[in-house]
Amino acid sequence: MNTHKLCLIGPSAVGKTSLIRQFVEGIFSEKYLTSIGVKIDKKQVNTELGGVLFLIWDIEGTDQFCGFNPRYLNGASAYIVVVDQTQPSSIDDAIIIYQQAIAASNADVYLAINKNDLTSQVSEQQLESLTSLKFKRVISTSAKTGENVANLFTEIATSLLAKLS
Repeated sequence: MNTHKLCLIGPSAVGKTSLIRQFVEGIFSEKYLTSIGVKIDKKQVNTELGGVLFLIWDIEGTDQFCGFNPRYLNGASAYIVVVDQTQPSSIDDAIIIYQQAIAASNADVYLAINKNDLTSQVSEQQLESLTSLKFKRVISTSAKTGENVANLFTEIATSLLAKLS
């Protein structure tokens, strides 16, 4: 069994913890609790290429009082930048986080545009400026409905295993 560290990073309140809970436990809660520091979950993913045990790091969101700490990415095989399509400011924040992250880590980086069950408030120009960055994959997700959540983690697992073969 291959074990890989996978980090979720992004601005505060974009749904990082909710994506992880949906993936690991299959549940969603409307209650918002701010993550402080790092919470680590484990989940095994089976693909056609084999199994991966993810150590999923839920890293506290950034805001005006707390910046992103790139040291959390040490040893990560991949990381996911999460944005909220109902929160336009999360796009600009995510671009800054992305730039800091790629300077600190050469791991594969994915983009999850979360809350696709709600109407997007993000302009096409904002979205293009974000998606034009070098993400391995951009995927639209909903932690609430579960849409594309398992697909995202399975795709990452498959990609990591393909690198080993």
